[in-house]
Amino acid sequence: MEDDHLILVFKALSDPNRLAIVRALDCGEKCACELLEICAISQPTLSHHMKILRDCGLVHTRKLGKWSYYTLSCELLNDLKKTISKFSCLENSTH
Repeated sequence: MEDDHLILVFKALSDPNRLAIVRALDCGEKCACELLEICAISQPTLSHHMKILRDCGLVHTRKLGKWSYYTLSCELLNDLKKTISKFSCLENSTH
C-alpha cells in the first residue's frame, strides 16, 4: 500500500463515528438505516462519513431501492494488515 493511500485510510479511521461505522460493518453488510441507529447520527452526517470511507476504499456501496447497503472492503483490509505487519517493534529500543 502506498503511503498516500495509507494516510487516507488512517485519517478515515481517526474519526470516532467512522471507526464505529467500520466496527459495525465488521459483522457484515448494513443498511444506512441500521448505521443511523447504531451510530446515533443524522442522515447527512452519515452520508458525509460514508463518502470519506468510500473515497479511501474501506467501504463498498450497493443501492437497493431507496436505501444504500454498505460492506467493508476485505481486499483493502487485507492490504492494510500486510502493511502494518511490516512494522517492527524492537524490544530493547529506547523511546
